[in-house]
Amino acid sequence: MTPELDVFPGAFPHRPPPDLDSTGLLVEHDWRAFSAVEQMANHWARPGWAEGFRVYYWMLTFPDAEDLVSRARHCQDALADLGMDPVPQDGLHVTVTRIGDAGVVTNDQLYLLADLAGELPLTSFQIAAHPMAGSRGAVRFTLAPWSPLVRLHAALSEVGRRAGVPGGKPTLAFRPHLGVLYSNRERPASPVVESVARLRTLDPVPLEISSVELVELWRTTGPVPAYRWRVVRSVPLRPRSDLPALSGRQRG
Repeated sequence: MTPELDVFPGAFPHRPPPDLDSTGLLVEHDWRAFSAVEQMANHWARPGWAEGFRVYYWMLTFPDAEDLVSRARHCQDALADLGMDPVPQDGLHVTVTRIGDAGVVTNDQLYLLADLAGELPLTSFQIAAHPMAGSRGAVRFTLAPWSPLVRLHAALSEVGRRAGVPGGKPTLAFRPHLGVLYSNRERPASPVVESVARLRTLDPVPLEISSVELVELWRTTGPVPAYRWRVVRSVPLRPRSDLPALSGRQRG
């Protein structure tokens, strides 16, 4: 059973979509929310990210997803005139849920968390990355369907509760997405929305999600800021015999 989502002021979009499995509704819902944005924010201007700060997350990563990397690069090149910060090809990810600051979560808790996650009765699943939409601080792919991602979030949140880690936002506030460009300053949103609209006819990229990664995450500054991480533990999801084969080398 998929947990229900709800209105949450800190999420984008604030209101969840009316259907978590309808690709058309999910794509349209994301686009309408992005189209209504009037002012883009600076994604990097967030409190709590001091120099050297590190935090643990559950994430989906895509080190072998050649089609996804190619599509992301195509979109980044097409939007280069916007001057946003591109997500590096080895930095594409879906944030599932926060675990806690590295200075708070102990190694024992991490080991327990990973062991508990490995016992979850969660199977691998397929989603697709649909070009394109965005938020107040980023340009991103719309993901569909949401139901398996929401179930994964809820299960990992419960595991975190059992392990006694701080955790992140509740599942009712979860809005899955996959970013490709981060806004690095405040700016009117309309030129961004107009540029992104030209990419919405591109075909979706299928992705097979067969594992979830417990990572230690930090930011780099340099010429182009980015998120980087090390994988503490990769937790495989149980295989499904009814999954059709996907083209390309794609995993999560």
